[in-house]
Amino acid sequence: MIISGLDPSGGAGIQADIQAVTALGCHPLPVLSCLTVQDTRNVYNATATDPDIVRQQLECLAADSPIHAIKTGALGNAEVVDVLVDFLSAHPDIPLITDPVIKAAGGGDLADEALIARMKERLFRHAEMITPNSIELALLGASEDPERAVRNLLNTGCQSVLATGGHGKGEDIINTLYHQNEEPSHFYVERIGGEYHGTGCTLAASIAAGRASGLSARASISQAQNYVLHAIRHALRVGHGQPVPDRGIPWQS
Repeated sequence: MIISGLDPSGGAGIQADIQAVTALGCHPLPVLSCLTVQDTRNVYNATATDPDIVRQQLECLAADSPIHAIKTGALGNAEVVDVLVDFLSAHPDIPLITDPVIKAAGGGDLADEALIARMKERLFRHAEMITPNSIELALLGASEDPERAVRNLLNTGCQSVLATGGHGKGEDIINTLYHQNEEPSHFYVERIGGEYHGTGCTLAASIAAGRASGLSARASISQAQNYVLHAIRHALRVGHGQPVPDRGIPWQS
């Protein structure tokens, strides 16, 4: 199940999630949390879906289809988070991968202070893994020190934090998985130069697809980052902004 927003450029958001999950052999159950005015350059406006419609969609799907993992992206507003938390409380055994979307790469806001607070206070404790980039990590963890920021997030109750390294420098991207009481694990993948639209969405959705397929969290991360690298290598020039990973190109693990 995917709970995320619509990017009309098709580069990020729920379309990216649907394409990634499908490429990795899973069937997506998409629940639209918000609509955005967005292109490959930035986000200009957003409006949340009626929380009661979200609630009805979640209940309807759960009554009809088995759900093997849940991925969340942009959630629209705090009221949508409350609906989601109610659903997660009734289904505690489903792995939840949360991409805590706050800002677009161009700087446009996708979460206000109330939404950010509600994710930290109520949502993260239900997450098996949250996948912040370095900007999101500093904002959510209330520290420019990555280690301290991660600890602050783990203190919200989530099981693990995958601090993604796409905004860093160096020959390799280093994604680091932190747990409550374990040493961190580092995952290395080749860095392709430039910025790409929708890579965070694609990575988190791919991890959720791995978990839905029965892979461990670590195996899901390895598969996901290799899939994202493959999609970036074949990126498309959709608009005048960032290239879009080609998530539909044939891929095998």
